[in-house]
Amino acid sequence: MESLGSLNKDSFVSLLSKLIGESKFVQNNPPELIPQEDRIVNHVLDSLRPYSTETGGGPLVINHVAYHSGRGNLIVEYPGSVPGKILSFVGMHMDVVTANPDEWEFDPFSLSIDGDKLRGRGTTDCLGHVALVTELMKRLGETKPALKSSVVAVFIASEENSSIPGVGVDMLVKDKLLDKLKSGPLFWIDTADKQPCIGTGGMIPWKLHLTGKLFHSGLAHKAINAMELGMEGLKEIQSRFYRDFPPHPQEKVYGFATPSTMKPTQWSYPGGGINQIPGECTISGDVRLTPFYDVTEVMKKLQEYVDGINTNIENLATRGPVSKYVLPDENLRGRLTLSFDEASAGVACNLDSRGYHVLCNATKEVVGHVKPYSITGTLPLIRDLKDEGFDVQTSGYGLMATYHAKNEYCLLTDMCQGFDVFVRIISQLEQD
Repeated sequence: MESLGSLNKDSFVSLLSKLIGESKFVQNNPPELIPQEDRIVNHVLDSLRPYSTETGGGPLVINHVAYHSGRGNLIVEYPGSVPGKILSFVGMHMDVVTANPDEWEFDPFSLSIDGDKLRGRGTTDCLGHVALVTELMKRLGETKPALKSSVVAVFIASEENSSIPGVGVDMLVKDKLLDKLKSGPLFWIDTADKQPCIGTGGMIPWKLHLTGKLFHSGLAHKAINAMELGMEGLKEIQSRFYRDFPPHPQEKVYGFATPSTMKPTQWSYPGGGINQIPGECTISGDVRLTPFYDVTEVMKKLQEYVDGINTNIENLATRGPVSKYVLPDENLRGRLTLSFDEASAGVACNLDSRGYHVLCNATKEVVGHVKPYSITGTLPLIRDLKDEGFDVQTSGYGLMATYHAKNEYCLLTDMCQGFDVFVRIISQLEQD
């Protein structure tokens, strides 16, 4: 495996510079911003075509698959000699989150270099990984090592936003284009900090609409204050949630930074004067759920809490002597209405799998230590892959601190280590 050597920094930076130059056109925030991932695909193809079977120049088998115009995915395979022996690097996505140049200290849409820092939107998430894995496949194409394992890279469209369905990896799976990857470890390369990420969270976005009765604030006894109803109702819902879904023993095993949480993140009301007690408002937020609890069960429980509060609203805590949620003379009762947006489940990677052990060994050799971690951020796509029967492990070589952040950057030395980890993964799996 010595033939694979280490990352060609000049080639990597040159490719990354082209990719970040396209980042403006691959921002993913429909309907305003619909990424054109083929702009990235074209640069990757320029790098790899000289080593592809289609040009007669090399071993790489390249398949460009688009389900929407201009929004392709790219599957690149370096064939090994043993049928069914395979490993894959997947999840390097070619879209980015939005960036507002006015809020950045440098241009987000062009690569700038500051010492070891490679700066620009997508350097950490995830165009840096697109360039890194392209360089790996290019090296395989150049050096043509005799491998038993096939090495497959899958560059994907549409990871950052799911509001336009049927574009990316979900379709590749549906069309069985990734089925053969099930017979070996699949490394999802879209996390950060050079350590295996072994657990992610589920997410349940919720909205709690409160209905009371609007009235003059000087006659508070004639109102049902929707804000107070929201505050007290949510407090009750949260305390029941934390009682029913406490920290789970497995969270320690996986090193989760937090247990499951249920909290408000947005508050809105229709507006009105300072002297009006609001008759309605809406609190929105999310549940972040560790993968040891069931998303559907939690949604069912939250609805039960709300139903219970509505039935016994007289018993809900009030605020002061005239605060109340029932006006018997007017036959009015305050009401909580709960609704959900699309929920997704978390993932606990298989800690007994060959893929996990290989990733840990490679990380320890290259980085000097291995400290797997888990977070309640979501990677819904990998949950779907795990459910489909893939041995999914995840890693990444950008910086968590700059993920989705202003002034995003990655470190060239980290990317070099990433390349070395990939080479060691391939090398270890050759010994099986």
